[in-house]
Formats: sequence, structure tokens, C-alpha cells
Amino acid sequence: MDVEERIEQLREQIHFHRYRYYVKDAPLISDAEFDGLYEELLQLEAEHPELVTDHSPTQRVGSEPVSAFEKVRHAAPILSLAAGHSVEDLFAWRARLGRLLSDDDQQLQYVVEPKIDGLTVVLTYERGRFVLGATRGNGRIGENITSNLRTLYELPQRIPVDSGMELDAPDYLVVRGEVFFPLDRFETFNQAQAEAGAHIYMNPRNAASGSLRQLDARITAARPLTLYCYDFIAWDDGELPDSQWQRLQYLHDLGFPVSSDISHCQSIDEIAKAYEQWQQRRNEINYEVDGIVIKIDDQPLAASLGAVGNEPRGAIALKFAAQEKTTKLLDVVVNVGRTGILAPAAVLAPVEIGGVVVRNATLHNFEEIARKDIRVGDTVVVKRAGDVIPYVVGPVADLRDGSERPVQIPDRCPFCNAPVMRVPGEVGIYCDNPSCPGQLVRRVEYFVSRGAMDIDNFGSQTGELLIAEGLLHDVGDIYYLQRDSLLQLEGFQEKKVDNLLAGIEASKQQPAERLLTALGIRFVGWVVARLLLGAIGSIDALAQASEEDLVRIEGVGPQTAASVVAWFRDERHRALLEKLRVAGLKFASESEGFGAQPFNGLTFVVTGTLPTFSRDEVKEFIEVRGGKVSGSVSSRTDYLVAGESAGSKLDKARSLGTKIVDEAKLREMAQEA
Repeated sequence: MDVEERIEQLREQIHFHRYRYYVKDAPLISDAEFDGLYEELLQLEAEHPELVTDHSPTQRVGSEPVSAFEKVRHAAPILSLAAGHSVEDLFAWRARLGRLLSDDDQQLQYVVEPKIDGLTVVLTYERGRFVLGATRGNGRIGENITSNLRTLYELPQRIPVDSGMELDAPDYLVVRGEVFFPLDRFETFNQAQAEAGAHIYMNPRNAASGSLRQLDARITAARPLTLYCYDFIAWDDGELPDSQWQRLQYLHDLGFPVSSDISHCQSIDEIAKAYEQWQQRRNEINYEVDGIVIKIDDQPLAASLGAVGNEPRGAIALKFAAQEKTTKLLDVVVNVGRTGILAPAAVLAPVEIGGVVVRNATLHNFEEIARKDIRVGDTVVVKRAGDVIPYVVGPVADLRDGSERPVQIPDRCPFCNAPVMRVPGEVGIYCDNPSCPGQLVRRVEYFVSRGAMDIDNFGSQTGELLIAEGLLHDVGDIYYLQRDSLLQLEGFQEKKVDNLLAGIEASKQQPAERLLTALGIRFVGWVVARLLLGAIGSIDALAQASEEDLVRIEGVGPQTAASVVAWFRDERHRALLEKLRVAGLKFASESEGFGAQPFNGLTFVVTGTLPTFSRDEVKEFIEVRGGKVSGSVSSRTDYLVAGESAGSKLDKARSLGTKIVDEAKLREMAQEA
């Protein structure tokens, strides 16, 4: 085999194995073996530069900068879709179709696709080679960003990628797709941009658009963009399948990345149900979705319906309620947490986001405020993703008029006036006064919560009232509340008091792991508490342990060990423990340790609604038994725990051959082990 043949063979192998890794999520060779192929190709191309071609995988690192993007005319118009915003709009669209269809065509089937909030791209292939990539532009003319698109690992440089399949690609093919920025990489990327003094992007869509429109493709190559394809624009040399569902499968077979979240629906009622499910799970996937796209599955029939302006009648985009809005930042106030951390919060001009009026939002920390240059008086972008607390994404600096003022970092706690404390290596600032009334409210709230001592009939308002009335000075006082004192409080009738005291008494039977969690030691949640007591045996023994003792426990790091030792060294905390011991709480672990965790080394994904477990409870159930819970199904997933309305994760698990269990089987697995 001569050098030219070997280079072409290496290119084919590298393209194929990247397709298996990035698109199929099912690699056939190890990373080291892949690196060996790539290094060999790099060396041969360096020795023979005349043989380097645009479609070589080594060119994904990015070419030299260009001065500007040239304009290109699309092979066919890249149409937009009519938009609806409710199930009523969906049924109205179907009613309009009904008036245009013959009696024989009324029984329609549909394909439902996620409406990815990224940048639309148009990809052209000639004789199976990628030759041109462009932005959508105005729908008829876009910008040539071919060199930037070549840097995407998911984009096939030739089709079909798998030469072992009995499949031919048209000599000429134009495909439509969406480039997007994965959510789990966005914040990290923005942080790196800030540290480098570079541009900070407002949201993942802007990051995707800005990354693809870099004049220097080497910048694009350094960014974690990815791609999904979903439509054919133009083709020759034969016909495509009539069904959109089959066309998507054909795209996938050719080697294009296609979303696994696409579904086939038999009726409008089924679509309406899918729309509601999507609104509930939109925050569980790793890319921004602002709606769903519904297409008639019979594509020739859809095409025969024509278009209204630039909007084809055979499809509709059903948008979700907006998760982002702009509003005025009126003020920044400071809250104190149970560990003493002082957290800034935004006071906003009221704005409706996703059906909820938002007046307050988190600002994370003062370092984040400085990094984003957020100022009081700014017009800011506020995001509310599902049930997550709304947060300020960043300012719209172009709307400033000069009246805005910087946010000042407090030097004293606003609740007790104690000097603030800074911990080396951390971005937060703290109030170190254990008697701070603001901290006590949060500590009591956490102590009685479901994830800690789980005291029935003890809500946050009850805790605030008891503190205000001088009945609670620390969490230990909960177990010394007197019936007569409680009956003196406004709104506390006999039944309410009896229920509260019964809940407090019952909590004394909680295991020591719950008590250790409830103490609120920094970095010690439920899982770490189990690890500590599983190895040490009791809270008393833990109080005597050194940092060296603790870091020997698998899963306990130096930061956690230092925090635990410092907490038990404090005389005020030792006094609290004695108060809890006298009250009759459990200090010794009753678990059998962690020598044989049944789920050790296993990765689980949970989807759907389980009969008795909440999402947090099933995660805790798995993690305390040594397992790991991931958010998405991949070839590395060992088990999918599926409940009612499992959705696309169940389909993907089946396609990958992942073991699927229900809640009963999960409990059985733990019991058997």
C-alpha cells in the first residue's frame, strides 16, 4: 500500500470511529487506539503536505482566518414555521389542515421534533463529500462558514460514514441542521471567557452563533459545539422516503447526528400529551429547547399543501412559555444561609416568566456580579428554568444611561453587624457569628426538613415564629419546647401543638446519619454523612477523628475532612451535641458499613414518575448504595429506572440494549445484594 492509499485509509477509519464515538455513542476502539490512528495520519500528512485535503479530519483544528464571510445562495428557500403557543393553537392548525385535505387524507400521522434553540445551518454534499456549509441568513442567502463547520466532530465529512452499510448517498444532497452549545459546558466556557477578558455570552444560543461566525476557525474549533440534523433541502439521483420518520432514519444511517428525542405520533391528542410532557422535561436535557416542531409524516402530502408566505402549511412550531425576560434591577439585598454564607439577591421590577410573576432572583455570589458587571439600575436578563429559582443571567449593557451604580460588597453582616469573613480559595463571604438570628432561621429550617430530621408539622414559618418569641436559640432547643409555652402563641391550638410535639418526639428515632446531616456541617450532606458514620461508627467517634483519619475514607476529600474537624472542635457545637444527646437522639450508626455496597460502580438513569419515590429520594436510594445517577442515557449507562410516562430516555435505552428496571425491581436488587 502506497502512502496516498494509507492516508486515505486512515482518514476513512478516523471519520468512522469519530462517528461511532460522537454520533452513535458506541465506540469500537479505545481512546489510545484512536489516538494512534490520528497521530499516524498527522505524521504522514506532515511528510506529504501535497496530499492534505479539506476533508481530512486533521483539518478540524481550524484553518487560517478569513477577512469576511462570502454570501452563498441556498439551493432552495430555508423556510420558517408558523408558531403556536398552546394546545388550542395546535388544534386550530389541525382544523385548518382538515379544510384543505380530501376525505381520503384526513387520517394523518405526525413527527414531533424538539425545536432546538441554536443556529440553523445548511450543509451541502457532492458525491458524498461535504463541500459547503452556510448559515440560514434571510432564508435565501446565507454566509459561507464551511471552514468553521468542519471543526465539528459530529459533522460527517463524507457520507455514508459507515461504508459497511448497503446504502448510497445521492450525488448531490443539501441537509438542514442546528448547531448548539451543550448546557453542561456553557457556564464553564463563560467563566473561562471572563478570566481571559474575552466576550461573555448571554445564553447558549448566542454562544453557538458567535462561535460559528468567528473569522478564525481555530477559535471555533476550541469551542464545544455540537450538531443535530433534521431535514432535507435538496437532492438528486433518486427519491427519498415519503415518510419524515423514515427520512430521519435515513439521515441517521448516512451518518448525520439526529436527536433521540424525536417521536412518531398517531393523532393530535397524542401530540398534545407530548407537548405537556416536553414542557415538564425541557430542563432535563443538555440543550436549550424553546418548543416542539410538528410535521405531517407524509412529506409529499405536506408539500402539496403549499405555504403561506414563508411558512409551510404542513408543519407548525409549538412554542413553550418564555424562560427568559428582561426587566429592571431595582436593588441588591443580602440574605444569610444556614452556614453563614452571605448571598446577594436581586430585587426586580415585576416580570411574568413562564406563567409566574418574578420579583426576586438569585445573583449567586459577589464575584459573579463583578464578573458579569451587573449594576443596580441595569436592564437585566432574568431566566426561570422550570421550578428552578429565577436567576439573573446578565446585564444588557447597551441600554445603560449612566445612572447605574456598582454593587457594593458588604463588610458586615446585615443581620447581626458582625464583620464578614473570607475563606481562602472560596468566592463566598461569611458571617462567622453562630448567634446571628438570620443564620438560626435557616439552620432550623434545614434541621427539620425532609432531607434531615424530617419533623412533621414543623414548617419554616413555625421556626421563624419560635425564634422571634425567644423559644429557640439553637436547633437543640426544639427538643425542649413545652406544651404550655406553645399554647400561648397565636394560632397554636391544642391539636396543632400536640401534632407538633408528636413530630418532634418521633424524630428522635431517626438514625444517626440523619442527625449528622441535620447539623449542617459544610460539605456534609446525606451521602457524606453515610460515608463518615459507615466508616467511623458514631458521631462521638467522629468528634475525636483527625483530618488524616477522615481522608482515608473513600469519597471524603481534604476540604470535607477539614470542615468536619473544625466543626467538632468548636465548643459551642460540642454543647449543642450534648443537648441533643440528653434529649435522646441517636448518635451511633446502625448501618452495616460500606463494605459491600450493592450498586458500587453502577451508573443509573431515572426517567418518568415512580410509584413511591420522588426524584430526590430515588437518587439518594441509589447513591447511598454506591451507585451513580446520571441525567442522560449513554453506552455507559448500566440501568434505566423507568416509571410512568418514561419518554425518549426509555427509547434510547432500548436502542442501546441498556437494562431497564422499575422501582420494585430496583428495591429487589438492593435487597438481594
